[in-house]
Parts: sequence; structure tokens; C-alpha cells
Amino acid sequence: MSASSGTNGIELALHHVGVRFGGLIALDDVSLRVPPGGIVGVIGPNGAGKTTLFNVVCGFVAPTSGGLTLDGEPFRPRPHRLTRLGIARTLQGVGLFQGLTVLENVMAGANHAARAGFAAALFGLPRSDRDERRLRRQALDLLAELGVAQHAAAAPATLPYAVRKRVALARALIARPRLLLLDEPAGGLSAEDIAELADLIRALPGRADGACSIMLVEHHMDLVMSVCHEIVVLDFGKVIASGAPEQVRGDPLVTEAYLGAEVPAATGPGVGS
Repeated sequence: MSASSGTNGIELALHHVGVRFGGLIALDDVSLRVPPGGIVGVIGPNGAGKTTLFNVVCGFVAPTSGGLTLDGEPFRPRPHRLTRLGIARTLQGVGLFQGLTVLENVMAGANHAARAGFAAALFGLPRSDRDERRLRRQALDLLAELGVAQHAAAAPATLPYAVRKRVALARALIARPRLLLLDEPAGGLSAEDIAELADLIRALPGRADGACSIMLVEHHMDLVMSVCHEIVVLDFGKVIASGAPEQVRGDPLVTEAYLGAEVPAATGPGVGS
């Protein structure tokens, strides 16, 4: 897999990770690598272990065997420490704060130092206005980049689901992550919205203001095939295939895992790059 040149993303790797819940094997000897500037997708049928894998990377579930590394160093993820390590994540649901505006939601996603300025502005504390203005400008710039700046003053509950999804992505990006974890970003979106999301995801590793590596867990095969440099396929907790989209698409084990369903052809620029 080739990573984009000039990126500053970080490398995530899982080494022979296993997870057991009592007698249930959720993950079995799973290894994968997300290189700097790479986009790696994890797919599989229902019950394959995708959510468990995502929870391991985010620190919600501790592996019972194997381990993780971040830029080659041992990595024991903790949810509250991810931002400090340059990692941001989105969740299956948008998870926006209903009592805040769209703009305030994005500002709330900034890193720890920036959040201090946000809290000062939100609660009227005697802090520098300069930091608050800078953070507000960054949030507005991100909303504009994602095509939803016109909704900055709106309450999230008043907006279409696809717009809220973009706001959640902006909230993750404002911390300038070097590794972005996307949990089913296409969930609940229309075909047109998914196509637009694909364009956004392809551009993330090459962003001039905060390039990053990406791991996404997704069940929409068309999205994964069109944006990922490499795909890892899980079935019953085991890796049954991995490689470029065209390799995975033609793997008979993948076809069998999806009960004979045709795997969509990759479309759009950047596929398999």
C-alpha cells in the first residue's frame, strides 16, 4: 500500500490481537497496519467482529492477547487519552450536544488546550479573547471545508442527518488528528450523501491543514471500495482477506462470507492508490 506523500499521519498497527468474552471468541489473531497517510477499511458481515476491533483501538475493550503499537511504540489505548496522542474518532451515531449550536459543537472537539479557551468563552470566564476568536475561526473554516458553514448557528436537532454527520466529522478534525478513526461513517446516509462523503474521505490524508491516517469500520462496501488503499475483511473474528480493493473484491472467501452477494466494483479517483 502506498501512503500519500508529504503527510504527517501516524502509523497504527495491531499485532495478533485476540478478544474473548467468556467462551466467545470475538477476535482471533487479528493483525493489520494503518500506515502514515493511508486509508484502511475494515469490513465483514454482521457479527464479524468489526465493532469489537474498533473498540479495541479506541480503548473500550482490552485485548486478551496480542497488542497494539503507535508509530512503532507499544500502545495501550484509553478513550480519554486519544486526543492527546493525536487520535480522533467518530461514533456510529453523530453524538452532538443538543444544547450547543453547530459551531459550539465543533469548538468543543478541540484539543485540551483549545478546550480551555472554549470553556472560558462558554462560561464567561476571564480568559483571553484572542484564543477564543482563533478557535471560532478554525471551527468556521472546517464547517466551510465540509460544506455546512451556513448551519453554524443552528441547533443540531433541526438539521438533516447527513448534515449532522458532517458536523461530527468537523468536530473530530478540529483537534488536528494524525490518526482518524471512523466508525460506520456512511450509516444512515443516502447513496448521494455516501458519494459526497467518499470525496471528503479521499481528501483527508492530503489536507494542507492537518493531514492524517484513517481507519474506517464500515458495512457499506461501495464506500470502502472507492476510498480505501487497503481493505481488511473479518469473518467470525478472523481476518479472511486483506489487500487492495481489487484483490479483496475477487477473493472467493470474501464472496462466501457475504453469502454470494456481488462485491461492488471500486469507483472514483484514488482507488487502490
